[in-house]
Amino acid sequence: MSILTILYVAAVVLLMFGAAIFVHEWGHYYVARRRGMKVEAFAIGFGPKIFGWKKDGIDYAWRLIPAGGYVKLPQMVTSEMLEGGNKDEPLPPASPLSKILVAAAGPFMNVVFAFAIGTVIYFAGLPVLVNPSFVGYVAPESPEYAMGIREGDRIVEVNGEKVKSWHEVQMATVLARTNVIPVVIERNGQRQTHQLKAQQNELVGGKFLNLDPRDHPEVQGLTAGSAAESAGLKKGDVIMSFDGVPIMSREQFIKLVQKRAGEATEIKVNRGQEKLTYTVTPRKDPTTGKGFLGVMLGSSVNHYEIQRPGPTPWANIYDVWKKTVDTLSALIHSKETGVGAKDLSGPVGILALLAHQVTTDFRLALNFLVLLNINLAVLNMLPIPVLDGGHIVMSIIEKIRRRPLHPRIVEYATTAFALALISFMLYVSFHDVKRLPLFRAMFNQKSHIEEKGAAKDPNEPAPAPKLEQAPAQ
Repeated sequence: MSILTILYVAAVVLLMFGAAIFVHEWGHYYVARRRGMKVEAFAIGFGPKIFGWKKDGIDYAWRLIPAGGYVKLPQMVTSEMLEGGNKDEPLPPASPLSKILVAAAGPFMNVVFAFAIGTVIYFAGLPVLVNPSFVGYVAPESPEYAMGIREGDRIVEVNGEKVKSWHEVQMATVLARTNVIPVVIERNGQRQTHQLKAQQNELVGGKFLNLDPRDHPEVQGLTAGSAAESAGLKKGDVIMSFDGVPIMSREQFIKLVQKRAGEATEIKVNRGQEKLTYTVTPRKDPTTGKGFLGVMLGSSVNHYEIQRPGPTPWANIYDVWKKTVDTLSALIHSKETGVGAKDLSGPVGILALLAHQVTTDFRLALNFLVLLNINLAVLNMLPIPVLDGGHIVMSIIEKIRRRPLHPRIVEYATTAFALALISFMLYVSFHDVKRLPLFRAMFNQKSHIEEKGAAKDPNEPAPAPKLEQAPAQ
């Protein structure tokens, strides 16, 4: 990408991410004003102040980093330890009801914002990834092959969940509370259930079936002077066959190359509209003795069809809600699902995914923003001090006891959970950084977006997104 494109994407990502946080804080601000509570400050953005003003005793500011905002409400929680206390006259405590309404207003505004974005998507349409759950190459030595699973079979159900795409297959596998998963395979209208073992993927996080989508790998990079470059292959070539064998997955191609060390072999590729044939001689790895070409492989083009109209706002929000609850459930049952905190995405992963959606299609970025807002709403309602749900719980306790909790208890609990939350975010971000090669690979993928129904054969398996890259060795 050019420098201007990078700057544009960065600006859009910051604004979209910041908008989700801003509407959350604005909800707190608006309800606090309506309930007659003290508001000391309201800011758009973070970092150094660009300009600001004071009105009705409130410090308004526009700050340098346009990534959200904050509102300062001294009556919501005693904050002497965190903020140095209130130098003015002590404020009368806000009623428990006012605190509950103010705390709930932030998540509520995220839901309203998500509904508004969902309405825009409904009228604008939504690009939907076309990756039917057809099985690609199945290694003859694999347990899946021994069970009778073959290339071209279609996965229709995973762990009791009906699936139509590889994305749904992967989600159902990751969230399953067992490593041995019932998978229903369809062939020629006949269905059979197999108990398939899923394996943990340390790079991506979560567990996956030992089956690949039907896909043609694409050359996304060549080593200078490599066998592939000498043969005439170029970046962007889509590999169709090798040694007369149709190529249906990256793994299949790598295994075939490894067996042909030092042997001249025919390889057929598609380069745009051209169909080309070359002869390539894989070089022998002196350590393993296996053949390699010196290429970086990714998947071919991701195909999207525009759904018009898009999903209804309530259907979109319900789908996100279900995914969020299922993910939280998978975390709670981590021993059974294998999903842990390290598999989640923090700010680094969220910003990377949002940037990828912006570069692919703006409507995908908007749809991701629906997901982000609902996630913010759900997570903030968790009954944890420092989060909105924690404020609500403490206010309910205050209402029952008919007096506020001791300020020190609130203070220490808030500080402890704030430190725990920061530590958690750092932990998640650390694992996000380890996945940077995965995020970079996303930006190397090409995408093709067309109107729904434009494809000649809707039943023909289309390329599925694969985020990993690896040399054929």
